[in-house]
Amino acid sequence: MDFSGLIDNFGPLTVTGLAQGAIIALFALGYTLVYGVLRLINFAHSEVFLMGTYACLIVWGFFGLDQNSAAPSVGGMLLYLVIGLVVAIIASGVTALAVEVVAYRPLRRRNAPPLAFLITAIGASLFISELTGVLTHRNQRGVPPIIQAKPLFTIGDTTVTNLQLLIIVLALVMMFVLDRFINGSRLGRGIRAVSQNPDSAALMGVNKSRVIALVFLLGGLMAGIAAVMYDLKIGVTRYDAGFLLGIDAFAAAVLGGIGNLRGALLGGLLLGVLQNYAAGLFGSQWLHAASFVLLVVILLFRPTGLLGESLGRARA
Repeated sequence: MDFSGLIDNFGPLTVTGLAQGAIIALFALGYTLVYGVLRLINFAHSEVFLMGTYACLIVWGFFGLDQNSAAPSVGGMLLYLVIGLVVAIIASGVTALAVEVVAYRPLRRRNAPPLAFLITAIGASLFISELTGVLTHRNQRGVPPIIQAKPLFTIGDTTVTNLQLLIIVLALVMMFVLDRFINGSRLGRGIRAVSQNPDSAALMGVNKSRVIALVFLLGGLMAGIAAVMYDLKIGVTRYDAGFLLGIDAFAAAVLGGIGNLRGALLGGLLLGVLQNYAAGLFGSQWLHAASFVLLVVILLFRPTGLLGESLGRARA
């Protein structure tokens, strides 16, 4: 154990962990939204994220950009970033809706048991992942340097880059927008009503199928944003990119209180920081192992998570 390395690099590890945690938090929102309404762990959500990582790369490729391209100007960077975000959001949103319509909706109509949903979720995840692997020949694909990481400011011995600040601020903004939507809009009230009592919500005129489709769509939109930020931060993607990050996101959702939007944000940021501390203390090979250890600890001692409120009971 390298305590001196952890102490010496405490600031950089914290900032890097917050940036990684912001991506995990955006990813985790999809898990917590679906669970909050359906009490279902959507294991195919990792592939919803995966589609976003490839969609932005494909559209950037249409502009002649690859990992060997020169960094664009400020105007070009903003243009490519917005285009990549829009395309990734659409791709992930459409994938999430397709999973709901093709895989889950027929099961709901037949009142299938929970085990059928679990098996279907795992099957959908494997199908999309392996199909992507076949189409990409299981090769790693580089990301164009849309944003070059440059120091913005320094606090003590900790330097914060423009990319790290963008990821953290974007995650906080999207969390605020989603929270306002869920707690302040008519559609959000429908989501909370179905989460609390689906039968009573149906009697009040709430269309349960539309609400469920909206929940999957919202989770897909958040996953699309996370996918672009992941590409820019990591610099590469491949057909199984969503697997380990999906486990991290699930652990973050459970840590914060699965079914709780703010819990997903808190869990993601905490997990990202704790992962980096574990990597600094035990070595980089413990980065993702820390998620497994933390997940087991949380499930043993506080299975409701840190905040523990369900989506339907979450306060504005």
